[in-house]
Amino acid sequence: MIRGRSLSPSWILLGGAVLLGLLDRPLGLGLVDPMRGVLVFALLGLGLNVVTGFTGLLHLGMAAFMAIGAYAFAIGTCDIYPFQLGFWPAMVLTVVVGAVAGFLLGAPTLGLRGDYLAIVTLGFGEIVQDVMKNMDAITKGTQGINPLPPPVLPGVGELGSEEGPWYWLFLGLLVLAVMACRNLERSRTGRAWLAVREDELAASCMGIAPIPAKMYAFATGAALAAMAGGLWASLYASTGEPGNYDFQVSILALCIVIVGGMGSIDGVLVGSLAMIGVANIALPKLAAWLQARGVVDPSNVLGSPNNWKYLVFGVVLMVMMRVRPEGLLPARLGRVGGGR
Repeated sequence: MIRGRSLSPSWILLGGAVLLGLLDRPLGLGLVDPMRGVLVFALLGLGLNVVTGFTGLLHLGMAAFMAIGAYAFAIGTCDIYPFQLGFWPAMVLTVVVGAVAGFLLGAPTLGLRGDYLAIVTLGFGEIVQDVMKNMDAITKGTQGINPLPPPVLPGVGELGSEEGPWYWLFLGLLVLAVMACRNLERSRTGRAWLAVREDELAASCMGIAPIPAKMYAFATGAALAAMAGGLWASLYASTGEPGNYDFQVSILALCIVIVGGMGSIDGVLVGSLAMIGVANIALPKLAAWLQARGVVDPSNVLGSPNNWKYLVFGVVLMVMMRVRPEGLLPARLGRVGGGR
């Protein structure tokens, strides 16, 4: 079978997500609600994968673009502001604002490489968080912007508190994002990103301009991260406080990309399911199972799954780096280079 025509694992995973959405209620699985967080962080991971996986730029500030997206969406939709856009216009605005923010960050910093670029992006994340806290007149400070109106979908109407329609909305947007990233990966721009990642000097000698290629990567990754932030704010009808978009979010996105496989779209989906699925699905169900059998006291510190989360993350990362350092689904060089 021709490799370029083989069924990609990402489509198998997305097909499984469709099947889950269809069977969740009849079987009483209760997985649709926590899976929405997996879908949002898969979007964030796709954004980081463009920058770090495709282009080889160590980016530690993706949480900042998620925050920018959340606040851009909130300002565009909340009734305390004069704009009051609908969900779809506000989402388009969010993506554009994220891309512009990525471009503005990239313009003065892309001459840096490696650790120096990582430090700059880390600092940018901290600056954005502090700006959101202190611009009370616009961002409402630590209160966050709320309430946000729910999306209105054609043929469905306004989404309420039921998880199903939200799940299908998020899954549909993730499918579109995967298709866009797949097309970019196989395009001339994607091949330029790969060349820059492998050897920037050699890419320059072959006629590829590294700085514009990096700028496109920064803008694309920031746009996807902003989209994830907008969906997150829409889901909870609030931006939450700026502290929700801290350095830990950026590290979690990086862990998703590393565990899944650097430069692999399939790997991002698997990494998101592995990392966020453990935190949002596996640990809460395990804690409930242990509490129901009296093994763990709910008032005990071990009774809260959140207290296990980072321990499990750390163990997973250590095992991955020892057993499979290239990730669960590593990128195939030939596929990135155009499916040969």
